[in-house]
Amino acid sequence: MHSKSPTRTRRAILRASALAVAVAVVATGCASDSVQRGYLPGYSDGEVTNQTARITDLWVGSWIAALAVGLVTWGLMLWCIAAYRKRKDDHQLPVQTRYHLPLELMYTAVPLIMVLVLFWYTDRDMTEINRVDGTATEHIQVIGKQWSWDFNYLDAGVYDFGEHEADPGSVTAEDELDGAAGTSTSFPTLYLPVNETVEFTLDSRDVIHSFWIPAFLYKQDMIPQRTNTFQVTPTREGTYAGKCAELCGEFHSGMLFNVKVVSAEEYEAHMDELRAKGQTGELGMDLAREPGVIKPLDEEQEAGH
Repeated sequence: MHSKSPTRTRRAILRASALAVAVAVVATGCASDSVQRGYLPGYSDGEVTNQTARITDLWVGSWIAALAVGLVTWGLMLWCIAAYRKRKDDHQLPVQTRYHLPLELMYTAVPLIMVLVLFWYTDRDMTEINRVDGTATEHIQVIGKQWSWDFNYLDAGVYDFGEHEADPGSVTAEDELDGAAGTSTSFPTLYLPVNETVEFTLDSRDVIHSFWIPAFLYKQDMIPQRTNTFQVTPTREGTYAGKCAELCGEFHSGMLFNVKVVSAEEYEAHMDELRAKGQTGELGMDLAREPGVIKPLDEEQEAGH
């Protein structure tokens, strides 16, 4: 006789699986804000930009889908192990089936549908996140250089520049800007007006860099002789850390900057401060260097530095 699957065993496994799913659902509902965000950076008092909620939803949704697939897969594996295990005094082989057409079709169709659904949501969100529609009220050029940053506030006609942090490991809590982790008063600071759409133009003077503000949940490469753009609307005032996310040479770890999202009044006041320092105009790509050769500054740029 062929071995049969005991009904009690199947029922017990189904109950255990249902209990596990119920516990997971309840735990998710009671989880902290950090867990609900999938451990992505975020704040309980509001989203940092107009895109962080979309990015978080895509991230968490992908993990929920992966967990659901995992539970079904693990459940089927455990069920097969328990239901079709070899029993005492049972020396008969089970039915040997070469193929099962409905199962073969399911194995093909279900993964295909899953991939297409994930692709649709990813394409929808990435299209929206990377949209540049010309509605920006502020335009800022960020120039990456070994190993710091220059910021051209194009609409205000002023610029700011950064110097390499030679020893990032020496930065302590006392050095943090406004008490924000990962910042320092010695880093260059990028100012952004809250609730205004900013269009970033990203360029590199030397090698590939990557402009990354972790709290914005977004980064984009800066490639020599190629300009990348994106736009975003900061929606929460605060101070955030920024860094280069692409290994760009010996002192890559010191390529750090601060981001301050401030009110329109404070933003304009900072623009006035830069004008008062004589930092008018913009720093151009003529400062680009060839490997081992740094081109000299012209008189106006030298005065600015």
